[in-house]
Amino acid sequence: MRSLLRPGLVVLLLGVAACASDPVHYHTLLAPSAGATSSQPPVNFLIDVLPVGIPSNLDQTQLVVRRGASGVSVLDGERWAGPLADEVRGALSAELTQRLGTQNIAGLPQPSGTPILRIKLEVRRFDVWPGQRVRLDADWSLGLANDAANSRLLCYGQFDEPANGSYAGIVIAQQRALAALATRIDTDARRWVHSRAAGCSKNSS
Repeated sequence: MRSLLRPGLVVLLLGVAACASDPVHYHTLLAPSAGATSSQPPVNFLIDVLPVGIPSNLDQTQLVVRRGASGVSVLDGERWAGPLADEVRGALSAELTQRLGTQNIAGLPQPSGTPILRIKLEVRRFDVWPGQRVRLDADWSLGLANDAANSRLLCYGQFDEPANGSYAGIVIAQQRALAALATRIDTDARRWVHSRAAGCSKNSS
């Protein structure tokens, strides 16, 4: 009886070892060289990038990709280095501080005498079709801290980027989509702080 159990036990142990040895890859949305060098002068205001809203179906530790018209796959071996909302916020902050030539004071005491532009982003969808494309739909609002009139600029954009079949390539495409979003917010922020009558810039995607 003992000899009959041994082969099954060996197979089970080999299966467990194989599962345990599957590598887990961690990804970040923070691009290595976030923020293109801007031809515009640095702005005379600080920014406060607020926590980012993410749909609950995307707010996963793992990467979530689309399969066909209605299917999705949660990739257990491909994961974010941190919570997805924090990844998006960190990437957006890095892009905007570089492009605007300013500082993100989120979480820091507010200095007196310097205007502070609050930026709130709501991600509506961040879909990935492996080997095809990435689509980012987002709303954002801009408002100055301590503005008695409580004026706000509300904007919306859609951003599409081609994506190759590798998971690293997918994340790079997502980084590009966030960079395109940051370009739009950069333009909107400069115009709106200068003139509250300015509207949202056009979607160029």
